[in-house]
Amino acid sequence: MPLIYDLGLGLYGSGIRIAQPFSAKASAWINGRRGLWERLEGKRGKLQGCLWMHCASVGEFEQGLPVLEAIKRERPGMPVLITFFSPSGYEARKDHPLADHVEYLPMDSAANAERFISIVQPAAVLWVRYEFWFHWLRALNSQRVPIYLISGIFRDDQPFFKWYGATHRAMLRFFSRLFVQDEASLERLAALGMANASVCGDTRFDRVDAIARSGGAFPIGQAYHRAMDAPVLIAGSTWPADERMLAEAFEGMRQPPRVIVAPHEPTPSALDRVQRAFQKPVMRWSELESTIVAAPVPDASLPPDEDPFFARTLLVDRMGLLARLYQHADVAYVGGGFTDGIHSILEAAAWGKPVIFGPRHRKFIEARGLIDAGGGFEVNDAAELREVLTRLLHDRNAREAASVAALGYVRERLGATGRMATAIIADLR
Repeated sequence: MPLIYDLGLGLYGSGIRIAQPFSAKASAWINGRRGLWERLEGKRGKLQGCLWMHCASVGEFEQGLPVLEAIKRERPGMPVLITFFSPSGYEARKDHPLADHVEYLPMDSAANAERFISIVQPAAVLWVRYEFWFHWLRALNSQRVPIYLISGIFRDDQPFFKWYGATHRAMLRFFSRLFVQDEASLERLAALGMANASVCGDTRFDRVDAIARSGGAFPIGQAYHRAMDAPVLIAGSTWPADERMLAEAFEGMRQPPRVIVAPHEPTPSALDRVQRAFQKPVMRWSELESTIVAAPVPDASLPPDEDPFFARTLLVDRMGLLARLYQHADVAYVGGGFTDGIHSILEAAAWGKPVIFGPRHRKFIEARGLIDAGGGFEVNDAAELREVLTRLLHDRNAREAASVAALGYVRERLGATGRMATAIIADLR
């Protein structure tokens, strides 16, 4: 039995319960799982023999979705179950049309895994990128349910490659196939004796490319971009550290850009924080939605200080827009690089936008790849950000070269979805 692993899980669960009265996230994590078993029992008949995809949160969902869609096209009658570990992932995709049911993943335990599997009886399971839960994987393996890891990435600092990582190494053997992003991951797994791995690439490239090719411009974004003869920076998925640095960089610029800001979590406090810190006037996305019915255009009859599209800052207080909103940027800044790690820089690169981000990107090979290609730019402080922005925003040749490099980096890495889906569909026959 994985005693240390189970002790860690116990401490994790206790920590969430202790934090519940003080943390909205912890409360959502616990409350969202209430009634879980009753909901599953109510769907028992519809989920038998399902294709089950499990994701940590929204980012992993977007990574697994192309494979799920490809399999569903070949097996249209196969039910689909999607589970999330995080409340944010569940809330964002709980009504996804491809799924017969969307649910929270219960806490990892042998009893929970056996009960869950007996209800849904999956035909195959897609586990996306970083999700490794011992009891779930062991129970699925013991029931001979094929398990596929989608777009895995393996680094030397992970538990699999440490002296204390026996439980994690055992998990790798439960998978039918480990589809990994790069040769370095394959080599690390081979050193552990894993013969069930293959390099297929990263499905996120296919996903962001599909979004970009589908078009679907935002009239508000179009109008804001063309309201003035000035470049637009879109700052997406920002955290307080990103926002402080951006505001400081703008203060020292002779011609700061107009900015569309989409905080990572558009809570009332986050929106107020941005509104206080950024260039005035500030207009909120919802205000434009509520006042404009037809496709908006700047009003030439209004003086600039009265036309909302001439605002220096457009604050996005809606979720789910960012992946398509980047098309209306001249340059993108993606947040998270001063906290736990950058968010999706590929969403901006797929539109051919130069992408700026903070230094905490070691876990994301696409960041190094974009930098090397010439489409990505790391900044460590406001001075560096100011320098990069000045060059990209006011030197059209530099901006166009970076745009071409960013788009080329994405387009050259398409095809992972087809490679994974082909192998899985062949197994299911």
